[in-house]
Amino acid sequence: MRIVIVGGGSAGWMCAAGLARLLPATDYDITLIESDEIGTVGVGEATLPHIKTFNDMLGIDEAEFLRETQGTFKLGIEFVGWDRPGDRYIHPFGAFGEPWAGVDFQHHWVRAAQAGFDPGPIQDYSFAVAAARADAFEFPDGDRNSIRSTYAYAYHFDVGLYAAFLRRWATARGVRRIDGQVIDVGHNAISGHVETLRLKSGATLAGDIFVDCSGFRSLLLGGVMGVAWQDWSEWLPCDRALAVPCRRTTALTPYTRATAQRAGWTWRIPLQHRVGNGYVFSSRYCDEDQARETLLAAIEGEPLAEPRLLRFAAGRRALAWERNCIGIGLASGFLEPLESTSIFLIQAAVIDLASLMPTPGFGNRMDPRLIAEFNRLFEIQYDRVRDFLVLHYAANRREGEPLWDHVRAMRLPDSLTHKIELFEASAAAPDYAYGLFSRDSWLSVLFGQGLRPRAYNRLADHLPLEELERRMRDLRSRIAANAGLMTAQEDFIAGYCPASPPAPPMESAA
Repeated sequence: MRIVIVGGGSAGWMCAAGLARLLPATDYDITLIESDEIGTVGVGEATLPHIKTFNDMLGIDEAEFLRETQGTFKLGIEFVGWDRPGDRYIHPFGAFGEPWAGVDFQHHWVRAAQAGFDPGPIQDYSFAVAAARADAFEFPDGDRNSIRSTYAYAYHFDVGLYAAFLRRWATARGVRRIDGQVIDVGHNAISGHVETLRLKSGATLAGDIFVDCSGFRSLLLGGVMGVAWQDWSEWLPCDRALAVPCRRTTALTPYTRATAQRAGWTWRIPLQHRVGNGYVFSSRYCDEDQARETLLAAIEGEPLAEPRLLRFAAGRRALAWERNCIGIGLASGFLEPLESTSIFLIQAAVIDLASLMPTPGFGNRMDPRLIAEFNRLFEIQYDRVRDFLVLHYAANRREGEPLWDHVRAMRLPDSLTHKIELFEASAAAPDYAYGLFSRDSWLSVLFGQGLRPRAYNRLADHLPLEELERRMRDLRSRIAANAGLMTAQEDFIAGYCPASPPAPPMESAA
């Protein structure tokens, strides 16, 4: 079976590498078409812990990958000013507390607070938060009884270098790369399936399955197949981003920072050789000159390039798989990089596609059950991420600022309204077996932005209050003591995966 991937970048090469690793080479021939003349978006440099699973599945050496991509470690995301100006909290890649008496920790925290025992901020009960605040990193402990086993980690890396790394990996394992631009698409008159792609060079390429990784253009899924776009800008009104790298002048922090601004938010992503910065904003509340001024005022060091503008709309396609065409990455949807979800959504789609890939010999027939299941999973992923991102905006108390007043008052998706009301009524938080985000992720934002439950799971009452107070004091003490003994991330990287400085760009001849 011939699989043709249209577009490179992180989406295209993650797809090529994932399919090459997971599908038998004897049954599937994989070709990727990309053009050096067409740029990629390439601003996302922060990830979620799932990326380690993806790289491990490929068999990639972690230290080599980090050296090649100027990578660093990430224990979570710090949110500054999202509730009120000056407030801050961390969304950690780890657990809050421990389940006692068969009840999740947040119920014990709420019970303690309501009983008059001041438990302190719930952030104090996350080892990942303590390590992040200490600018420290070590690998999680393999002993599941250790407090140092209660977190995971992700990476910051240069996404352009990551795509190049995967391109080398995939082409060494049989993926064929063609440098070219698609200018015409040939269909089967009966089935409507894509059969051929004609390139600018005049060459024609035939295939059985076509994967659209063409970015915002959505050349095949949106353009050829005409799959409708679902606009989510009513809930996520930011529609522009300015991105600029700068020199790093401060500590190599093991977390991404997202700082609320009057018309959106700025990001800070520390790499070994530079810091990635950007400003995601709404053009309804801020023009590009104001955004540029805000972004340059927020960076810590000398800018290394001119800020680059990206225009976008939040939303997704109604379907990600139509006939024999599958959209992955920006071709299928876009959600702003607030929680570093874009690479995860690519990864999830690649794994689901490999799991549901038709067997060779189907001809012009496609099993509708495979298509329906892929689209069902696609909808779950995007809709759940959407709700989580919208929560950050809706649960704010930044009064007197037009953007923040608007998102605080807007009508929410029914699915998110249910989650918030359930938390306020019972301290219950979503905990999905499939997709994003886990209970601890929801707790970090719900508590971090000032929401408080009125009640808790009454099974928590089985633990005597004296015992509860003792356990909570002990847990906070163990977290603080162990975090204080960890290695600074700067020192850990120096000993594990130091990258060489990137080569300066070549000067053109006069």
